[in-house]
Amino acid sequence: MKPRFLVLRAAGTNCDLETAFALESAGGHAERVHVNRLLQGATALDECDALVIPGGFSYGDDIAAGKVLAVELLHHLRDPIVRLVERGGLVLGICNGFQVLVKMGMLPGIAAPIGLQEATLTDNDSSRYEDRWVRLVSVSERSVFCRPGERLELPLAHAEGKYVPRDAAVRRAVLEGGHVALRYVAAGGGAPSYPDNPNGSVDHVAGLVDRTGRVLGLMPHPERALLRVHHPAWTCGAPAAPSEEGHGARFFRNAVQYLRG
Repeated sequence: MKPRFLVLRAAGTNCDLETAFALESAGGHAERVHVNRLLQGATALDECDALVIPGGFSYGDDIAAGKVLAVELLHHLRDPIVRLVERGGLVLGICNGFQVLVKMGMLPGIAAPIGLQEATLTDNDSSRYEDRWVRLVSVSERSVFCRPGERLELPLAHAEGKYVPRDAAVRRAVLEGGHVALRYVAAGGGAPSYPDNPNGSVDHVAGLVDRTGRVLGLMPHPERALLRVHHPAWTCGAPAAPSEEGHGARFFRNAVQYLRG
């Protein structure tokens, strides 16, 4: 059976079609559902295997990136989302979806219940919208979406992607508890400066994973790097260009394989 992914959309979401296509290409069944339908009856969350919150600008990011959708989910759909994770389901937040999960308190998810915000994603240090390809390394030992040591190239596009932990205690717990899933790296693999770290994220964090390993959020867009031809260097045979599928495909394939279990 194909695992069932619920791809959430709201006013301002603009990556739901690409995300659904990525999931279908990986062997899953993707259903795009507007948040208003869930608010009318949350049973769909109890019937799916995974919730995916794609990128975009939900509600125009009018208060802060992802904040309005985060409040909506937290106050109306908290219980079914918690049940989904507790029964072994997955939650993936991409770009705006990552912002939503952080502002819901689901990530980094150190020990607190959902609702206590432990970090934020705020304005880029450049004070502008960043739209570029970045190099990443997967450092997570627990995430079901990616494998430790993987080197990746993915595109990103955001104005509020700078990860900042709430305080020194949260920063330490995130690092020591293995909640960092992905980091920005320089071309040579070392510590990045701008633009390799495009937003100034603390500890070069590009993605976080919760303590279960089944909730992941990342600022880059894996759904925009599914195919070899998506990479900007594919026509010139550059070493950076993937030889077969794009690096983003593995996130969705790993999720499907995990759920097939």
